[in-house]
Amino acid sequence: MSYIDLTPHQFNPKSHWDQPLNSLDVPPARELALFDQNGYDLTGLEQRYAEANLTPAHAHREHRRALKAPWFTQPERVEGAVLNHSLLFERKGYAGEALRQLQRWAKENPLIYKIIRIRPKWGLDFSMDYADSDGNVFEVLHWEYDGFDFADVEACKQQLETKFAAIDWDDAANRILKQKDQWHHLDFFAQSDWKCNYFGIVKERFKMVIWE
Repeated sequence: MSYIDLTPHQFNPKSHWDQPLNSLDVPPARELALFDQNGYDLTGLEQRYAEANLTPAHAHREHRRALKAPWFTQPERVEGAVLNHSLLFERKGYAGEALRQLQRWAKENPLIYKIIRIRPKWGLDFSMDYADSDGNVFEVLHWEYDGFDFADVEACKQQLETKFAAIDWDDAANRILKQKDQWHHLDFFAQSDWKCNYFGIVKERFKMVIWE
């Protein structure tokens, strides 16, 4: 059995926000703090634009917020193949009046160019762990894939949905555990390559710098 369920959530193909904020005040430096240049965490200013453009941002690990939605889910399990997380991510650029507003403000606060230079990005994140009563714990597969081309990421999403939904994850975990001598000694990236080859999926691609 696969033990996972595909959600109905889809990417929003819209790449840019165009609705401005209802404000004349130049955003202070603190609204650009903790800028995530290679991921999906939103600064305070980005969160304000998300709200203005009717796009909900969700809590993502403590102070962090992101445009995200569940991709696969799993009923609660404590043993065997256990889904750690499976998410769809987005990051938006700016256009129209929203962009013109940011450009005006950037003359007084150049940190705002961090927002202006964002390239729209979409991302897939799938993490399946394994744990058993004998004390074995490991990542069965932790696969992330980012891209600035919506069509490319969407095509990868559709391909992997079919693949992941068909896998018997308990069986896959047991088979990988039996081959531990082939991958356990490898570093992070080599382990990722080994497991992508094992499952016959495209290699990971993530942490792509978001600025133009």
